[in-house]
Amino acid sequence: MLIVNFLILIVGFAALIKGADLFVDGSAGLAKNFHVPELIIGLTIVALGTSAPELAVSTSAAMQGSNEISLSNVIGSNIFNLLVVLGGCALFHPVPVDRGVLKRDFPVSIVSTLLVLLMAGAGALSVLPSANAEAVVGTAGRLLGIVLLAGFAVYIVYLILDAKKHPQDADEAIELRPVSKCLLLIVVGIALIVGGGQAVVYSAKEIARAAGMTETLIGLTIVAVGTSLPELVTSIVAAKKGETELAVGNAVGSCIFNMMFILGISTTLHPIAINFASVCDLVILIAVSVLTLVFALSGKKINRPEGAVMILVYVADVVYAALR
Repeated sequence: MLIVNFLILIVGFAALIKGADLFVDGSAGLAKNFHVPELIIGLTIVALGTSAPELAVSTSAAMQGSNEISLSNVIGSNIFNLLVVLGGCALFHPVPVDRGVLKRDFPVSIVSTLLVLLMAGAGALSVLPSANAEAVVGTAGRLLGIVLLAGFAVYIVYLILDAKKHPQDADEAIELRPVSKCLLLIVVGIALIVGGGQAVVYSAKEIARAAGMTETLIGLTIVAVGTSLPELVTSIVAAKKGETELAVGNAVGSCIFNMMFILGISTTLHPIAINFASVCDLVILIAVSVLTLVFALSGKKINRPEGAVMILVYVADVVYAALR
């Protein structure tokens, strides 16, 4: 049965990635038909498309009561985006970081993570130092979800208003498809994303149970890496083509989308119990975010040696999570 569950996991990941790709193509084509500016497409539709696997997995896990997978998937994906996606891009090509990303997007990502830690994990302080990894120390409830979603809405509105103040020419490379075909791509994409998300959650739970792994560990590693593949592929391809600003925007934007929108929906649908291990991972995510910001501020770019350090930090984090 273990082999069957691994096959289901692989098929689920493939469905998630293909579904996200179709969803982005269909949505971008539909927006192009209605003359929506390309920048707004990138800030909203493409961000949703690349984060759709995390959305499907976390909401499916929350509805099934697999709270640890739901939360650890978001945390693990964000750590992966910052360290592996950006670090990997820097290995191919030094990554310049736009001033807007430094002043607006990085702070939003860090503050939203701090908010989750303070509202949901503050109880960890009362059980130190005797707490074990699986001890429940708090709850990410519906109030936190509503606050995160409200904050995300404000952020998106600000981005759209800012984009309208600084318009750019539309990219003619986006294929102009018939509206009916765009709608079909969107429907098929959503179906693959939802089905893939269900498959990933089911198989991940079964693998964790069979291997004696906690849901937190498998959500933080296997599920997080699998659902972050769209961001990784998009950013690495962009970096190899020299389009490094796209790589940075994709990675940091996905972190904001994951923490505010996806976790916001998950906790609104079903409150999530926070264990001590997840609090530790939230602290690690904040530290990783600050480290990445420091690297980005040095010369307004992330260079190859810094990228190598980021990859090594990710390896160390995975080893720590496994040993814990």
